[in-house]
Amino acid sequence: MRRPVSIQAGNCLAIVAVIATGIMPATAQQEAGRVSRSSIYVPVRDGTRLAINVYRPAVDGKPIASKLPTIFAFTPYRARYLDKGKLVETFDQEIFGFHALVAAGYAVAIADVRGKGASFGARRGFLDQTEAQDGRDLIQWIAAQRWSNGKVGMTGCSYLGGTTMLVAGASPPALRAVFTAATDIDKYSFVRNGGITAQFNTRPDEPLSIDAASVPVDADGNGALLKQAVAQHAGNTPMGPLWAGMPYRDSMSSYTGTRFWEEVGPYTHLKALTSPRLAWYFWSNWSDEPTEQMILAAANIPGKLIVGPGGHCAAPSQFDIAGEQRRFFDHYVRGIDNGIDREPRYTWWREDGTRGELIRSNTLPGVGIVRTPVYLGATTATLGLTRPEAGESRFKVDYDVPGADYFAFWPKPMDKFGPTFTTAPLASDARILGYPVAHIRVAINKPDAVLFAYVEDVAPDGQATVIAHGRLDAAHRKLSRPPYARLDLPYHSGLQADVTPMTPGTPATLAFSLSPRAYTFQRGHRIRVTLAGADPRQRNLAQIRQTPPPEFRILTGSSEGSRVDLPFTATPTFQ
Repeated sequence: MRRPVSIQAGNCLAIVAVIATGIMPATAQQEAGRVSRSSIYVPVRDGTRLAINVYRPAVDGKPIASKLPTIFAFTPYRARYLDKGKLVETFDQEIFGFHALVAAGYAVAIADVRGKGASFGARRGFLDQTEAQDGRDLIQWIAAQRWSNGKVGMTGCSYLGGTTMLVAGASPPALRAVFTAATDIDKYSFVRNGGITAQFNTRPDEPLSIDAASVPVDADGNGALLKQAVAQHAGNTPMGPLWAGMPYRDSMSSYTGTRFWEEVGPYTHLKALTSPRLAWYFWSNWSDEPTEQMILAAANIPGKLIVGPGGHCAAPSQFDIAGEQRRFFDHYVRGIDNGIDREPRYTWWREDGTRGELIRSNTLPGVGIVRTPVYLGATTATLGLTRPEAGESRFKVDYDVPGADYFAFWPKPMDKFGPTFTTAPLASDARILGYPVAHIRVAINKPDAVLFAYVEDVAPDGQATVIAHGRLDAAHRKLSRPPYARLDLPYHSGLQADVTPMTPGTPATLAFSLSPRAYTFQRGHRIRVTLAGADPRQRNLAQIRQTPPPEFRILTGSSEGSRVDLPFTATPTFQ
């Protein structure tokens, strides 16, 4: 049984060191003579030197002479660094299966992005086109090496997943296959989901001492070049202010001088991403906010998709994600006919209480399922299949929510901070598959406020679990036509011209999708919808707090009354 241990750090969502029980660290592999590692600086098109580590199969410590396919990863989290004297290597991360890839005859190359780790330069942005072109240059350098057969695959999860999307959009000729996880196809709709920033995007940048703990490249024995490189990192664009300074999709960044959301949104590079030369495999887990973006990526880019249980970049125990990645690369990079191209395109784990089942289909999860409206009843705080009498529920935004974990990718129940609406106990199991969609009719006493919605499973003992969640800034409520395929989900453009303040006291409907799920509510459990005006994952609550706080009126019961449309696979029954 694998026992992943997560150590999280850096400027985005990433698992930095996941060392599996029974896997020898890279240094031990080298000492055993089975892996050869070398590191050098590679100058890219503008002369900036980027640090890259190359791992190759070896016999008695000497790399084999064969020309090999290569798997490339591009990281801001330092390919090699010292943590309290202990060497930590990206190569040892279990989810990427790098050890098994080298043992199977691949080379693995891992580079630090510009402005991070041991690389020189300063970051202009965050997954920007400078970084994309850097990755392109490195892939083409790899393809030209004497140990390379000219074919490259790319892998990554979270920020590293974002680098795969951006680098592939730069069309490196040697890139053949991309295995990407827990990232996005639309940076604005992810980072500013619902029109607001939340989570990791508002936290401070790391001090330079983090990068100073990187291991120098082989030729930099005394670390002089590393010190020079880290000094240049002082010029990095600060990530939190970068995002916060662009409230609209068409905002011009004062840091980059571009409409940066469009520059970094993979959907703006779909022509390159859908090249028939490229093969794609998308992976994410249900209890992880990027999953809604990964399913949309698969709706726009032909390829495979797998969704597992669990959280951010966590290797599921229910299937071998590293082994699945290797099968993918074996076929699309090495040309091995292993049948992966003839299997169903989409796979997901259906959560059935303490058990579950792996479902395989050629239809994306949720597509074709007609959602069932469940209506909010204000008078009795109920949730049901029948529209209740007209009523309203009032609440003031409570900003004094508990502090979130440093990497809080999934919310905790918020029933103490807003109104709740709860069904009767289920008479039998009820399954959902896909995206819930909220239609909340509200009046607010101010021009603007944010509404959060949560769908929860409440067990007979009262224990609640958040199953799906979403949010919308009321001023962003206008629905627009999306510039890419979004299935049947509401789309809010975020363009400045489409953002309209509320008229205080005048009702409007806020329609927004919640995170997708393949989940079974067990017999005897209740389904609950909770609404709130603040969430712990908003790290900038102190800056966005309104005094006095906004007051919501949630309107229910009329033809335009509040409801949440749930993607039940069959109409549920209640006791």
